[in-house]
Amino acid sequence: MTKTADNHGLITEMFAAGAHFGYTRSRRHPSVKPFIFGTKNGIEIMDLEKTSIELENAKEFIKTLAKGGKQILFVGTKSESKKAVEDGAVAIDMPFVVERWVGGVLTNFPEIKKRVALLEDLRSKKEKGELAMYTKKERSLIDKDIERLERNFAGIVSMKNIPAAMFVVDPRKESIAIKEAQYLGIPVVALASSDCNLKEVDYAIPGNDSSVSSVNFFVAQIVQAFKDGRTV
Repeated sequence: MTKTADNHGLITEMFAAGAHFGYTRSRRHPSVKPFIFGTKNGIEIMDLEKTSIELENAKEFIKTLAKGGKQILFVGTKSESKKAVEDGAVAIDMPFVVERWVGGVLTNFPEIKKRVALLEDLRSKKEKGELAMYTKKERSLIDKDIERLERNFAGIVSMKNIPAAMFVVDPRKESIAIKEAQYLGIPVVALASSDCNLKEVDYAIPGNDSSVSSVNFFVAQIVQAFKDGRTV
């Protein structure tokens, strides 16, 4: 298959997933202007030809990380992205955050590691029946601790070091995560709609970041790129 035919196929798939829908012009961030094709019924339409080029650039970067055995942190806490982001990360054994971004996950990593270690310790004790020595009230409090730790840190148990890169759905929504990555110089790949500042991330993929079908499509593309990089 030629590169042009391949690209055309990719654009057709993106169109079918609704990747071309942005927001109203009043919400557009200036950095997205070059990627706007036009407007339909008051909604800005992304230029999928340009998006396909940015997507391919991002995928090449992801493949490079996979070849080097690097770890990528997947982030997507809004309802439309949670399942796709978690499933995608799990499929390639990568850490993820889909509930709440806890401030300091990257910039205060040593402290976060302690919280993760506590979660692993409490999980282990519960599984081994070692919590039986506590009173019913104490066990209830420990269970609540485990629940809270699970919610905040279960997805990053496998993250023993700062990740080599981060993949984000909607950098505007995940602004704290983006700032932490910037501070540490961690490259960010992001699916970003028309209200996002594309200059805040290293590999911006301009596309619909608020519909399940579009998010599913782009996450699948990133995951496949990682799998391809591993097999090269």
